[in-house]
Amino acid sequence: MTDRRHFLTQSLGTAASLTLASKVSAEAGTNAAESVPVASAVVRETRVISSQPQFYHGWPTVARRREGSLWVVWSGGREGHVCPFGQLVAMTSKDEGATWTRARVLHDSPLDDRDAGIVETAAGTLLATNFTSLAYEPILEKELTDADAEAEAGKSGGRFSPEERAIWKATRDFLTPQQRRTALGEWVLRSTDGGTTWSAPMPTVVNSPHGPTVLRDGRLIYAGKQLWTREGKIGVAESKDDGISWQWLADIPTRPGDDATGGYHELHAVEAADGSLIAHIRKENGPQHGETLQSESDDGGRTWSVPHPIGVWGLPSHLLRLRDGRLMMTYGHRRPPFGNQARISTDHGKTWGAPLSISADGIGGDLGYPSTVELGDGSLLTVWYESMRMPAKAVLRQARWTLA
Repeated sequence: MTDRRHFLTQSLGTAASLTLASKVSAEAGTNAAESVPVASAVVRETRVISSQPQFYHGWPTVARRREGSLWVVWSGGREGHVCPFGQLVAMTSKDEGATWTRARVLHDSPLDDRDAGIVETAAGTLLATNFTSLAYEPILEKELTDADAEAEAGKSGGRFSPEERAIWKATRDFLTPQQRRTALGEWVLRSTDGGTTWSAPMPTVVNSPHGPTVLRDGRLIYAGKQLWTREGKIGVAESKDDGISWQWLADIPTRPGDDATGGYHELHAVEAADGSLIAHIRKENGPQHGETLQSESDDGGRTWSVPHPIGVWGLPSHLLRLRDGRLMMTYGHRRPPFGNQARISTDHGKTWGAPLSISADGIGGDLGYPSTVELGDGSLLTVWYESMRMPAKAVLRQARWTLA
């Protein structure tokens, strides 16, 4: 397996650059070649950065602080994609991702802590976001029912071993059913000392995998979805006090014919160089299933346009404004070629170029949620999670690459 990874890394690093042909969304109606110049990307290195093969790693976010250090957070301590054991875990790098510290648990609630976002605020505070889930409960209930039925038939079995059933059940029953429901929510932890200590979790009104966005006026906006509410509203929350408290700012309207509650998920937003705000939405079911939809705001997030397709199959999207003013979206590609892709916009999100391949060697669709930072030398670093042939549980991978 070491030889295979070495081969893949060398193949990606030495492959010919992918040419970025121009492409606009169906909504734009302009000639892409006129608005998006040709560009290319070269992946210099791809490698696994997680160091805990006993755990499943999921849904990371990477951020670069103004002083140059990198932070990556993810849902760690896991047994699998759905289980009761998720934790909010982090590690840091002081050498632009060449080396990483050991994994450190920032928070471990009695529920499953899923997804993980991180951002540095205008005041230098670190915010780490996640949400709590009970999605494992139906799996456990079925396992307990099946095990009881087999025991009555004089058999032993079930998908889990007796020890696995016992630890899942004990984890669930640490809280009462009412306590478990009360503990569901969307959360943020704050650190005002560079990540040495962290606050208790505070509610954020919405959730999305990569967390909130810092605006040039110092505000934080959080494009996301309300979880665990009957409405399941899609929109934007706002914080004016450095992430301590969050208020609902605006709904993102539903496109006619769409079911936003069931079909709009995992948003992320960015402020473009012209001051407009761009939000991307993971679209499930119905028209454009599996694509990214886009909504815009020209008034600081108080009102948003009706979401529209941009011609991108892949999800969910992470948005980044590069130092030269261009926008970048990175997203998982969960069909052949399995991997992660990026696209560039040179016109503040009005149009997006053709896909650039960051990775294309995946064995299946259990991968993605990439996020990207621009390093000090102008190169790019993308981090994502991925299930590989070895090790048996999903890992964190990173790619260092450049645009040309």
